[in-house]
Amino acid sequence: MSISASFAAHSVAVVPGDEAAVPVQVVNSGTTVEELRFEPVGPCAGWATVEPERLSLFPGAAGTAEVRLRPPRESGTAPGEFVLGLRAVPTSDANEPVVAERPVTVLPFTEVTAELLPRASHGAWRGRHKAAVDNRGNIPLAVALTAQGAGDRVRFALEPAELTVPPGQTVLARLGARPARRMWRGTPVTHPFQVLVAPRPAAPDDPADQPAEQPAVLDGAYEQQAILPRWLPRAVAAAVVAAGVLVGLWFGVLRPTVRSAARDAITPDALRSAASAATVAPSAGGASSGTAGGPSADPSGGTGQGTTAGTGGSATSGTSSGASGAATAGGSATPAVSAGTGAGGPAVPTSARTSVDDPVGGGPRTGTAYTVAKGKTFGLTDIVVQNPQGDAGTLVVATQDGQVLSLALEDFRSSDYHFVTPIEVAAGGRITMSVDCREVGRPVKAPVPAQCAESLFLGGTLQSAGTGNPGT
Repeated sequence: MSISASFAAHSVAVVPGDEAAVPVQVVNSGTTVEELRFEPVGPCAGWATVEPERLSLFPGAAGTAEVRLRPPRESGTAPGEFVLGLRAVPTSDANEPVVAERPVTVLPFTEVTAELLPRASHGAWRGRHKAAVDNRGNIPLAVALTAQGAGDRVRFALEPAELTVPPGQTVLARLGARPARRMWRGTPVTHPFQVLVAPRPAAPDDPADQPAEQPAVLDGAYEQQAILPRWLPRAVAAAVVAAGVLVGLWFGVLRPTVRSAARDAITPDALRSAASAATVAPSAGGASSGTAGGPSADPSGGTGQGTTAGTGGSATSGTSSGASGAATAGGSATPAVSAGTGAGGPAVPTSARTSVDDPVGGGPRTGTAYTVAKGKTFGLTDIVVQNPQGDAGTLVVATQDGQVLSLALEDFRSSDYHFVTPIEVAAGGRITMSVDCREVGRPVKAPVPAQCAESLFLGGTLQSAGTGNPGT
C-alpha cells in the first residue's frame, strides 16, 4: 500500500454545540499520482466533516486534511469517549482504502429551562401552581426549588423541593400558596412571588471545574379572594326585600280576598242545608239494632248478609247503624252500611264492604257485599277494589243484571271507580264479588300467604222504589 494516513498526536475534547478541528496527514509513497476521497466513519461520522473532501498527491508527496467535529447540543448527545475514524479511498484502487482512527471526548453540558403553570392563580383558601423543570442537557441534573414572596403574607409549600431530572425529560413539582390571614370580605389582594430553580450536575464524576448553571427565576402571582363572595350582601338584601313584598301582598291583598270569599260563601241556602244535615245525622245515628247470630232489619231497608260459594265456612250477618253485611270466603262477613230513612224519604248515602279469600286452583269464590231490601232501590256510584298481596287471577263485580267490572288482579293493587250516572240495583238484588285465584302474591318482607285475598268497598244511595233516580 503506497498511501498512509495518521491524525495529530494531541488529544481532542469537544462540548456539544461547539466545534473542534482535528488535522490528519496523508503521505503518497508510491510512484504514481493518487487522488484520495475522505469519508468519516464510526460513532462520530454523523457530526464530522472533512475539508477538503478530495486530495491529489504526487509520488513521494504529503498532504493535510482537517476533520471538523460539531456534536449537536441536545440531550441525545451522550458524553464520553468515542472513536473518530477517517477512511481515505484512492480513486485508482477503491478496494484498498486506508483508515485512520483517533479517540474523541465529548464533554457533558447542562441546560435547564423551567416554567410556572399557571403563572397566576386565585382563590379564597389557597393558590395552586406547578413548576415544570426541563433538562435539555446530556447528564442528569439535581434541581433545588425555593419559593419566596414579599414579606410573610403568603406561605409556600413545594412538593418535592428537590428534583432529579434525567436528560431530555421534564419533571413537575407542586407549589401551594396559602395566605397567612383569611380575608372574609373585601377587594381581592394580589401577592407576587418568585420560584428559584437552581440546578447542579447529579453525577458524582462530573468535572469539578464545570461552570454551575445559573438559577432560573419564575415569576408568579396569587390573588387572594374574600371567603364571602361580593354578591352575597346584595343577594341577602334582595331576599329581605322579596320577603317583605310577599308579606305585604298577603296582608294587603290575599288575606282580605280570602276573608271576603269566605263571607260570600255563607248564604241562606248554605245555612238551611247545614241545619238539615245536622237534623238528619242524629236521627240516623240513633237507630241501632242487631242481634248476634242472626240477621236484623235495617231502618234504611238494606240487609247485610255474607255468602261463600263452594265453602264449608260460616257466614255472620248483622247491622250497625243500619249497616248491611259483607262476606269472606271460608270466614265471616262484616257489613258497613250508612243509616237510611224510611219509605218515601230522601236518598240516603249507603256503603258496604266485603272480602273474599280463594286458594289456587279451587275455582272461583263469591262474596255478597250488599243485598237491597224490599221496596228499596240502590244507586251504585262508587267501587273500590283492593289487591294488597299482589295476587294474580280474575276479579268480577256483578249484580243480578250482569257484570259491572271484570278485572285482572295482576293489573292493580288498589283501584277505584266512580260513576256520574248511578247503576241501579232493584229491590232484592245483590252486589257480589267473585275471585278466581291463579297465583298468590308475595308481599314485600312478609311471609307468603296461603291463598289470594281481595276486598271490595261499595258506595251509593238508597231510596224508596218509585221516588225517582237514585242520587237525585
